This record gives sequence, structure tokens and C-alpha cells, in this order.
Amino acid sequence: MGADAVRIGLTGGIGSGKSTVASLLLGLGAAVIDTDRIARELTGSNGAAIKSIAAAFGSGVIANDGALDRSQIRAIVFSDVSARKRLEGILHPLIAAETQRQAHRTTAPLAVFDVPLLVESSRWPQLVDRIWVVDCSERTQIDRVVMRSGWDERTVLDVVAQQAARSQRRARADLVIHNDGIGISELSEQVRLLWHSCFPPNFVGLD
Repeated sequence: MGADAVRIGLTGGIGSGKSTVASLLLGLGAAVIDTDRIARELTGSNGAAIKSIAAAFGSGVIANDGALDRSQIRAIVFSDVSARKRLEGILHPLIAAETQRQAHRTTAPLAVFDVPLLVESSRWPQLVDRIWVVDCSERTQIDRVVMRSGWDERTVLDVVAQQAARSQRRARADLVIHNDGIGISELSEQVRLLWHSCFPPNFVGLD
């Protein structure tokens, strides 16, 4: 990563629209390093984390295709804090290593680290220059996730309960991106303004 690159930690609760904001920033010329995507690759069919997860939790959490059975592991870690910490102990070092690899190879002027649990982490806030939080009401979170995933409301609420409260995220934010009751055009305009706040008017990105 270039020495002058601005490092943004982008976070938000499930269903907040964080991934949409990351995609908009990518379109403007940012490098987006998606820790969720990295985790999916590590836990995909014969991914780098699969053997360690199977050793820690048993072969029952591994699907027939060699990938992590997400519904099985979700049921385990949501009900057992120690199990969640064991899983994090396996995944987080691997995610950190891949994150750094991707960051060092980019030459983009803005490096966006898309981290769902950034506020909950003791490590991530120290690694970024600014924290941007995508925010919306809990009701909006629930409605969006139910619509896109087919989960029932109780499952979504369980996930929300595992994440930092809105007030905690907002308190840690250098900037809050409001994504409630607006359409994609309004959200896009917010992101464009943020992009131009990071760089002088004559900066040439992909905009």
C-alpha cells in the first residue's frame, strides 16, 4: 500500500448497507479489502481454515463439499462464547495475514478495510486512519436481512445482539453515513462527497 494512502475502516451492523457503500467506493477508485469475503474463502471448500476448524469443532461442521457448514457453526458459536472465541482464534490470524497481503499490493489512494466487527475489535481501530460507520435503524436492518436472506426475524435479532450497539459504533466513528429512508442515488451522493473530502478537487480517480 502506498505510503500516502488513506486507510479507512468501514463498518456497520448487519443490513446497514456497508457492502453497498464499499462497492460505491470501489467504483470511485478505492481499494476495498473485504474481511467477510476473505473469511468465506478461508472457510470455502478445502479452504485454508477448514482443517483447523474440523479439528476444533468436529467433522460435523464441515459440509459434504468440504466447506464450512455455516448454519451448524452459527448454532454453536451463538450459544457458546468460548466456542466463538475458539473460532475467532483460528480465523482472525488468517484473515489478518490475507488482509495485509492485499493491502500491501494495492496502489490505490484510498484503502477501505470492510470490517463488520471493527468496533468490537481491539486491533482494527489502531490500523486505520479513520472509521466510517454506515448506520440505520434496527427495524431497517431486520427488514433488509429478512428480505435478502430469508432468515426469520428472530435469527436476525440474534445476529444484531452479537454485534456492537448502534450507539457504540457511532461513538467510535469519525464519520457516520446515514442509510435509512433513502435510495441508492442519495447514498451514492453521500459517498461521492466523502470521496472528494479525502482528495483535492483536481484529483483524478475513476469518478
